[in-house]
Amino acid sequence: MLRISWTEKKSNESVLIEANSRRSLIKTIRKRQATFLGHVMRREKLENLITTGKLDGKRGRGKQREKMMDGIKRWLGSRSSTETMTAMGHRELWRNMIADASKHGTG
Repeated sequence: MLRISWTEKKSNESVLIEANSRRSLIKTIRKRQATFLGHVMRREKLENLITTGKLDGKRGRGKQREKMMDGIKRWLGSRSSTETMTAMGHRELWRNMIADASKHGTG
């Protein structure tokens, strides 16, 4: 087990290298987000309407927030939202995309 004193000034990257480990939290979060989003998109309920932006309403002031869909699309390496939405409708294809992104995707 790797022990590091709290007085040592080491970066997280150097500790990960010493421990021969990788960052996995972001990958786990993205995988769970993608799984949940696929579940929501296959249902024709209110959550689907909200996620796809098909509800009427006004947007708040300030910078536009990044949508969960944009982050998932970037993580999956998908070129378009249409491609991502189509894949979500097919459970096996969606699972394969998530598995591939978990192996090779970035943060």
